[in-house]
Amino acid sequence: MENIISNKSITRNLNKKSRLGGSAMNLAEGSINTEYIIKDIKTNDEELKNFLFTLGCYEGESVTVISVLAENYVITVKDARYSIDKDLAEAIII
Repeated sequence: MENIISNKSITRNLNKKSRLGGSAMNLAEGSINTEYIIKDIKTNDEELKNFLFTLGCYEGESVTVISVLAENYVITVKDARYSIDKDLAEAIII
């Protein structure tokens, strides 16, 4: 029984470390009021990539999730607030 509890604890800690450290996650998985650095914009849609670029969302820029309501994300980029949908948030890799 102790081995099962220990294995669950180890698995939980490994999952937590992988989310915080090496593995990339998207903005939709980010926490509210936490500043992130954009690592990449992952999309095949060039128009979507250009739109995010016009908002200031590009590699190396900081972004913060202010709030999430339904599937709308209010973010700040370069001292401006924007409301984006979940698809856009998932394209921003942090």
